[in-house]
Amino acid sequence: MAKKKSISKNDIITWYMDYVLEHDENPKTVFAFAKANNFEEAKFYEHFSSFESIEKGVFEAFYTNSLKALEKSEDYNIFDARNKLLSFYYTFFENLTANRSYVKHVLDKYNNDLKGLKMLKGLKHHFTKYISELGIQMLDIKQEQLEKIQDRALKESAWLQLLLTMKFWLDDTSTSFEKTDIFIEKSVNTTFDVLDIAPVKSVLDLGKFLFKEKFHMN
Repeated sequence: MAKKKSISKNDIITWYMDYVLEHDENPKTVFAFAKANNFEEAKFYEHFSSFESIEKGVFEAFYTNSLKALEKSEDYNIFDARNKLLSFYYTFFENLTANRSYVKHVLDKYNNDLKGLKMLKGLKHHFTKYISELGIQMLDIKQEQLEKIQDRALKESAWLQLLLTMKFWLDDTSTSFEKTDIFIEKSVNTTFDVLDIAPVKSVLDLGKFLFKEKFHMN
């Protein structure tokens, strides 16, 4: 049988996930993996350097596919930051659920320590970049070093929230993972309520007003 000539990144990811689930282990070698799926070994290295890089690629693909689906929606494009993030969460976890057997297989053994996983580094890079581009309103500190600290804190806390939600979803036994949907809504809304800087701005504006009035009176 002739070898497959056109091999996409998603093809390799799909075959890899299927192999892991069917054999309960990683393929032994790239050669054996390519042979089992009838393509030239060299084609593998056009997309990935190792099986470890595929594992990272799987979670990056979940992110990319979720965002592509959202960006096709006219509603999503006019949402504010809060509703964009909620939409992302629901879509991302739909993708995870569609591949739950694989995700549970590779993450269950790290259930209590997802933070340092190498396979999630690519997802973290994409997700924290997404968070920084959402336009979440923060305090206008007007001090470059403090703004950098504030931005880094926002991205890290958002990443931890995503990991906590993934852990909750892994443990969720409710029908259609309804409890995860509730957890997403409550946690994202709570985060934005905490980040709501309007009351803080009001206090600052009042403080500035009183200072000016006192200054002028003196």
